[in-house]
Amino acid sequence: MVRTRQWGPVRSLLALAPLLIGFPWLALKHQYSLPTPIVDQYDSITSRPQLSEATILQYAKYLSEDIGYRTPGTREHALADAWMTEKAYQLKEECERVVAAQPGRKLQCEVWRQEGSGSHRFDMMAARLYKRYVNLSNIIIRLSDGTDQGKVDAVLINSHLDSTLPSPGAADDALSVGVMIECVRVFVNTPGWEPKHAVIFLFNNAEESLQDGSHLFSTQHPIASTVRAVINLEAAGTAGPELLFQATSHEMIQAYSHVPRPYGTIFANEIFSSGVLLSDTDFRQFEYYLNVTGLDMAVVGNSYLYHMRGDLVENIEAGVAQHMAENTFALIDHLTSPASPLSALASGYGRPRTVFFTFLGVFFIYSFRTAKLCACQKCWRASARGATMAKALFSVILAGLGALVGANAVAFMMERVLGRGMSWFKGEFEPLILYGPAAMCGALLTQLPLAPVPEKALLHAQLLACAFLAAAGQFAGIGSSAVFFLSAVSSFGALLVDRVTYYLSAPAVNDAGIKMINAAEKIPDGDAKRVEVVHSKVEAKGGLTIPLLTGTQLMSATLIVFVPLTGRIGSEAPAEYIIASIVALVGSYMLNFTTPFVHRFGLPVLRKAVIISLLVVGVVMAVFARKEVFDKNHQKRLFVLHKEDLNTREQHLHIAAADGAPGFDDLVHDITAHFGANGVPPKAVVMDDWNGDWDTLYPFSAFLSPYKIDLPLDPTYDAPWPPEEQFTVSAVNDTLDVSKGTRTMTLKIDHPGIMWTVIAFDAHVLEWTLDNSPPEEFARHHIKEASFYGTDVWTVDMTIKWPPPPNAHPRSSVDGLRVNFIGIQEKRMWPAKKAEADGSQAMRLFKEFDAWLDERTGGSIDALLMGCVSGEVVV
Repeated sequence: MVRTRQWGPVRSLLALAPLLIGFPWLALKHQYSLPTPIVDQYDSITSRPQLSEATILQYAKYLSEDIGYRTPGTREHALADAWMTEKAYQLKEECERVVAAQPGRKLQCEVWRQEGSGSHRFDMMAARLYKRYVNLSNIIIRLSDGTDQGKVDAVLINSHLDSTLPSPGAADDALSVGVMIECVRVFVNTPGWEPKHAVIFLFNNAEESLQDGSHLFSTQHPIASTVRAVINLEAAGTAGPELLFQATSHEMIQAYSHVPRPYGTIFANEIFSSGVLLSDTDFRQFEYYLNVTGLDMAVVGNSYLYHMRGDLVENIEAGVAQHMAENTFALIDHLTSPASPLSALASGYGRPRTVFFTFLGVFFIYSFRTAKLCACQKCWRASARGATMAKALFSVILAGLGALVGANAVAFMMERVLGRGMSWFKGEFEPLILYGPAAMCGALLTQLPLAPVPEKALLHAQLLACAFLAAAGQFAGIGSSAVFFLSAVSSFGALLVDRVTYYLSAPAVNDAGIKMINAAEKIPDGDAKRVEVVHSKVEAKGGLTIPLLTGTQLMSATLIVFVPLTGRIGSEAPAEYIIASIVALVGSYMLNFTTPFVHRFGLPVLRKAVIISLLVVGVVMAVFARKEVFDKNHQKRLFVLHKEDLNTREQHLHIAAADGAPGFDDLVHDITAHFGANGVPPKAVVMDDWNGDWDTLYPFSAFLSPYKIDLPLDPTYDAPWPPEEQFTVSAVNDTLDVSKGTRTMTLKIDHPGIMWTVIAFDAHVLEWTLDNSPPEEFARHHIKEASFYGTDVWTVDMTIKWPPPPNAHPRSSVDGLRVNFIGIQEKRMWPAKKAEADGSQAMRLFKEFDAWLDERTGGSIDALLMGCVSGEVVV
C-alpha cells in the first residue's frame, strides 16, 4: 500500500492562493484600465487629427477654474454661455474652411444659441415639485451631410455647461463638454468623413437646476423632432472608466458594442432604473418628451468629490478624459454611418430584453430568450434527489443567510453599541475588511449543526441553487440574474472536468489484465487518496474561477458607487446595513467555494475555522472602532445657510448634514458656542414640507438633519437695499368668483439679485400654467425657479378653489393665500464668490466660519455656505 497524506486546509489554501489573489487582480486590472492620455491634437506620423486628453482638460480647467462656479443665475453661468457660444461659432468657421479646402465633401456645420422660458413637473424622492425657468439657454451644433435627407434622423450627444451650488464642476460636467468639443474638431478635420445621419451636440446650460436646459431643447427647439437616439455624458466622480448605467433599447446596446473600451453591465442598468440611487440625469427629459432611446454614461470612480469643492481638473485621473472621448467618438462614428440603426428607430423602439455585461474587457450580449434556455438547461442538469442532496441544498441556503446575518450583526454593533457607524467611509474597499470576516463567520456558524456534508453533494447543490436563481430571475425579467448562470456554468464545468479526470486517473485493467467494472473500486488506497486530492483541486479551482472573476467586478463596481453615496443619503438611511448586506451577498457569490471547502475537512476543522473567524471579527471591529470617519480626501458634506427673515429681520445660521456618521451633534454645539448668540442652544428642526428654511435645496432637503442657531443681533443693521428692490411676492390680475368658489390670479415674484427662488403654498389648484394636471385636492405646492443672470421677475397664472376647505392645514390662511418664499443672494455664496466678497454680514461670517471649520476638523468637512433671504406673505 502506498501511503499518502491528504492535504489539510492550510496546504489546500496555499494551493488556491495564486487564484484567490490572481483572479481579483486580473479582474480589477481589466475593469479599471485606462488608455494612455494623448497630448497632441494631430498624429505626428500620419498628421491625422486625434482625440487629445490634454485639450479636453484645458477646456475643463477654463470652465471650472478660470470662469469658476457656473450655477444657473450667476454671472459665471452667463460667462460660460458666452464662451461656449463663441467656441461653437469658431468650430463652425473651422468646418467651413476645411470643407472649402476639400471640394465635393458633404459636410455641413450649423450652430444655434437657443434661449427660452418654460415650466415642467419634476417628481423626485416621492416629492412633487414644479420648475419654472426664464430666459435660459442652450448652445447646439449639428453636423450633417448638408442634405434634407441627411438631417431627418439624428443622434443627440448631450452634456451640461453649468455646475451645481457647491462645486466648480470640472468633471461634472466640464469634462464632457470638452469631450464633445474635441469630437467635433476631430470629425470635421478627418478627411473624407461624411455623416449619413446627422449628429447634434447639445451643450445644455441648465442641468443642475433640475434639467431645465434639456427640457427647453426637447420641447422648444425646431430640430428636436429629428432626434432618434441620445447619448448622455455625465460624471459623478473623477476616476476610472465611464460606466454605461442606462441603456433603453437593444439597438443602442448593440451600438455600444462598437466602442473600443466597453464598461457596462445590465446589473448597473437595473439598479439605476429601480430608483434605488435616487439620482437622475438629463436623459429623463429626452426619454419623456422626445420618446427616444439612448445610452446614459458617467464617470463614477472617486465620487467622494461629486458636487464638492474638490471637483477640479487636478483630481481627474489621467486617462479618464481619453477613455470617455474614444468611446463617445466610436459611438458617434457608428451611429452616423450607413450601418446605423437610427432610421429603424424612427418608427419607435421597445424596451430591451437583452442581457449585457463586460467580462475581462470583452462586451457580451445575448437575449433574454437565450438566457432562459441556458438557465433552464443548467437547472435540469443540476437536478438531483435524495436526503443527502436535500441536506446539502439546505446547507448552501443557510450559509448565504448566515453570511447576511453575520455582517448585519457587526453593523448593529458598530452603529448602535459602539457608536462608530460609517467607520469604513474613507475607502471604497474598507467594508470588505470589516464585514468580510463577519459574513464568513456567520456562514461557518450555520454549518456546525449540519456537518459533515459530502463536498461533492454541496457542489451539486450550489449548481442547482444558482441554476434555479438564474432561471427564476430571467423569467421574472431580471437580467442581472445572469450572474447566477455564469456561476452555474463554472460549477458545471468544474464537476464535468472532475468526472473526466477521475476516470482518466483510474487504471482501466487490474494487474491480472482483467477489465474492471468500476475502475475506482480497484485503485490502491494510496493512489485513491492521490486521485481524490487531484479531484478536489480541480473542483475548487474550476468552481471558483468565474464567480471569483465576476464577483470581484460586481463587488468593486457596487462599492465604488455605494460607499461614497452613503455620505449624502441622509441620517435616517440604514447606510451601515446597506453596505454590510452588499458585502455579504456579493461576497457569498464571489467565494461560493467556502462551504464545500470547509466540509471537506470535517467538523474539527470547521470548529477551528469558526473560532479563528470570531477572533478576526473582534480584532477588525476594535481597529475600525478607533478610525475617524472623514479626512481631507473623503470629506463630510455640511450645508450652511445664513438666512435673513424679511418679515422679522431676524438672522439665523442653519446647519445640516446628509449622513448618519457620529459627531455631528458635537460639531453643531461647537459652532453654536463660537458663532451663536450667547446662552442660546441650537434647535433641532423637523424637516417636512412646511419647513421652508431649506426650500432652496428641495426636494433633496428631505435627506438633511437640520439645526437652527440664533445669531447675535446688530441693532444698527438695516437691509442694504431700498424697498422697491426687495424680494417680494404679490398677486396681480386677481379675480374672485364667489358663485363658482374660485379665485384667479397671477403670482408675481420679484427677486433682484436673488437666484434659485422658491415659493410654497397650500391650495386646491384647479388649473395653472405649470402643467395640465395639478393635484385634485388641497395640497402643499413647491415651485422652484431658475433664470438667466439679470432676469429678476417670474410669474405663475393659476385658478384655485376659494375659500380653503375647513380641514385645511393649520398653517394656511383664511384671509388670503399664504405664500412662503426664499432665495439665494447671487453675491453671497462661499466659496463660489469669495474672490468678490461684498463685505456683507453673511460673507464676513462665511470667511470666518470656513477658516474656523478647516482648523477645527483638519479639512475633513466641505461646507456649502449660502446667504439666503426669506419671507412670508398673505396675498
